[in-house]
Amino acid sequence: MSRAKKQRDDKKKQCDDKMMSLDVVHPNAAGIDIGNAAHYVAVPPDRDQESVRTFECFTEDLHKMADWLDQCGIVTVAMQSTGVYWLPVYEILVQRGFEVFLVNARHTKNLPGRKTDVQECQWLMKLHTYGLLNNSFRPTEEVCVLRTYWRQRDEHVKSASASIQRMQKVLTEMNVQIANVITDISGVTGMAILNAMLKGERDRNKLAELADPRIKASKEEIAKSLEGNWRTELLFVLRQQMRIYEEYQKRIQECDEAIEAHLKTMEDKAAAGSQPQPPKKGKRAGSNAPQFNLRGELHRISGIDLTRIDGINVMIAQTIVAEVGLDMSKWPTEGNFASWLGLCPDNKITGGKVYRRGSRKVENRAATALRMAATSLWRSKTYLGAKLKRLRSSLGEPKAITAMAHNLARLVYRLLKYGQDYVDKGMEFYQQRYQQQQIKWMRKKAKELGLVITLAAAPDSKPLPSLH
Repeated sequence: MSRAKKQRDDKKKQCDDKMMSLDVVHPNAAGIDIGNAAHYVAVPPDRDQESVRTFECFTEDLHKMADWLDQCGIVTVAMQSTGVYWLPVYEILVQRGFEVFLVNARHTKNLPGRKTDVQECQWLMKLHTYGLLNNSFRPTEEVCVLRTYWRQRDEHVKSASASIQRMQKVLTEMNVQIANVITDISGVTGMAILNAMLKGERDRNKLAELADPRIKASKEEIAKSLEGNWRTELLFVLRQQMRIYEEYQKRIQECDEAIEAHLKTMEDKAAAGSQPQPPKKGKRAGSNAPQFNLRGELHRISGIDLTRIDGINVMIAQTIVAEVGLDMSKWPTEGNFASWLGLCPDNKITGGKVYRRGSRKVENRAATALRMAATSLWRSKTYLGAKLKRLRSSLGEPKAITAMAHNLARLVYRLLKYGQDYVDKGMEFYQQRYQQQQIKWMRKKAKELGLVITLAAAPDSKPLPSLH
């Protein structure tokens, strides 16, 4: 018998022994199958003659559910995170003192036989009783509030961007090519010209005079782009889209005010009188960034400055804090944190062979933000920028971005958990370190072949680098 086969047999035997000796971890457990109109609740058969009951989704019925669970001596409850239907149930049960396990539906889908709502809640209860379900991550209440504000703001930003795209389409139909002359029609120059057009101004030279002096295009080029066919129906659509865009800007401002007010209620973690370092040169927050000092507020509530990490601006830092929170104790290691984000390899192996490579499909806004941060490192002349270039040359762009996002996730974990400051060692340091690693690898291979490598500088080349 081969060694690998013996190891597989021993592992299978250990798993079989473990399955045959399941211990009761949660004796006072209940399972809830969440639905839109009704919830099915199962308790152990010895707690009530009717061990499965159905409760409607009204608040009054949810309180009756909590009363019944309390009468049955239930301590912990397991339920799936189905849409948003679980939120009212979760909040009421937590308020009533129950320990609620919010579980991933993919971990409970192997119910044998034909599935019904009654069987589903009983299956949840059974799995939870033996401790076979993991509780999903849910941040603290104050972070959940911040996340709601930030997600609502993000929806408004996306809707406002869609309005800008529709305005560009209408301008193209009128053959007004201003979008090809200025970078962003939602800027100062673009908005001034569009408002003048909607007020009836048709002289292209007068419209060109509204351009900001910082615009690189000449007044003649701008005037040339502002001649088109002023069709009444297209101007009507342009006016409506302009008003919609302005309304979204007002809603975004309201969200910013709510976010700023909520951040001020959160506990200070920065040292008294400390301020974040000046932002790095060339790092822009973007045109959609809030107008208040968001970077300073994030530094105050976290005690560290995430924007010191190359690629992470204040918008990405705020997304990470709103989605993940500030408490990293939920994940034992930085590897667990990266795995939760879906940034770790998830290879499928059968018969000792890998038949699928890749990462888990996880819908996580924080992971998306980290991928965006990794993408922005391509032109960065920093340690992380040099690493991305090397990964891109060896792995290809998609895998390199995922690997770099994984690296950024580990850095975020260290900063939030240990309060460390990030210091960029520079692109040259990374190149030197990588070269030393390659030399070490070649020496090892040569030793395996019974050879010895002697290093000597090539003609007309720089001396070998040293990290010491």
